Amino acid sequence: MRSLFWRILGAFWLALIVTGALTYLLVRMFNQDDWILNHHPSLNSFASTWLQLHESGQLQQAQRLLQQQKHHYRIETQILDENGLSLSRDISPRSAALEAKRGMHRLPWRRITQEVTGKQGAIYLFVYRIPHSELGAWQRSDGLRPISALVIALSVLTLMSLLLTISITRPLNRLRDAVHDLGRTSYQDHQLAKLATRRDELGTLALDFNQMGQRLQGLISSQRQLLRDVSHELRSPLARLQIALALAERAEPEEQKALWPRLQLECQRLDGLINEILTLARLDQQQTAKQPIDIAQLLSKLREDALLLQPEQNIVITGTQHCLYNGWPDSLQRALDNLLRNALRFNPIGQPIEIDVHQQTQGLTISIRDHGPGVSEQWLDRLGETFFRVPGQAQPGYGLGLAIAKRAVQQLGGQLHLSNHPQGGFIATVQLPITD
Repeated sequence: MRSLFWRILGAFWLALIVTGALTYLLVRMFNQDDWILNHHPSLNSFASTWLQLHESGQLQQAQRLLQQQKHHYRIETQILDENGLSLSRDISPRSAALEAKRGMHRLPWRRITQEVTGKQGAIYLFVYRIPHSELGAWQRSDGLRPISALVIALSVLTLMSLLLTISITRPLNRLRDAVHDLGRTSYQDHQLAKLATRRDELGTLALDFNQMGQRLQGLISSQRQLLRDVSHELRSPLARLQIALALAERAEPEEQKALWPRLQLECQRLDGLINEILTLARLDQQQTAKQPIDIAQLLSKLREDALLLQPEQNIVITGTQHCLYNGWPDSLQRALDNLLRNALRFNPIGQPIEIDVHQQTQGLTISIRDHGPGVSEQWLDRLGETFFRVPGQAQPGYGLGLAIAKRAVQQLGGQLHLSNHPQGGFIATVQLPITD
């Protein structure tokens, strides 16, 4: 991963290195004696030229070279041999006395020494006294190099800062626009698709935000659809209650007594519908920590509850021996309970309801089969939709049982498959993945 942390850290250290190197070069350029000796036009080849004239016996030409240096560049030069004897008389007694008198105070010139070895092995000491005015004028005239180095360094740092700033601010602007759209509930999942492909922290943030946006948009859409469906479904029982109440107001006392059971039935239906709606809404709430679930114990409890309502039914459970699953017990119980109740509604008396459990390395599979009439192929794909009821079925219901089961299984990270059994009847298969 091309971490944004390492990118910022690298840019910071590179800036420090460039700044340090530039500072070093500038200090070396302006303050080091070697730099002045190697680059000053009157000093870079003076020692070698003077030694060549001196060792070849051209003493007058060597002395003339000293005078030219003093006349053109105002540089006084004293040359000493290995015994400390002066080979030049270019340093005036007045200058020497002035230097001794001022001692440690700042002199009007800069003193630079240079040791040079001649062809015959003799060592000579060159002592230059360069006026500060001359040194400053030369540095200003030769200042193009440090200025160029400074411009190049600043250009590089500016370019790096610009690229780093763009690489951070542009994704942040996209995230800001996405947050703005999410607040207006107009978020689209493709807004951050390109940004999510980045292999750094911003790409990971965009991917997580995209998933969050899709999840929120899905929840908003499902809540809106649920609200529309609920308002539609509640009209029928409320309308029947209003009609029954209107009839009760006009009826005689004996007729009113006959209407009370109808009112109670409609209230019970309305109460049951509201309970199922609340159950469906609670499925979107955040779950607690996962727990180990004993599948045999869970299915045995569901069978007992089902037989209390319909004791004439026969429920057969197989494959639950030593079967444990790590998940949310309430969600799994709610899903299996609705599937079992749905099978009880359509299973004929005398035929068993078969619950089969298979635990494998890939996950856990629980199937519930009844021997009822099944469902027409054209409606299989719509099973599990909120408030959908198969046309033509006389069995009562609100179309929420399978929707609750499907939502609960999805919350567990699994899948619910609804189909007709090849040998007749209907089968609901719950496939759950292995979780930690």
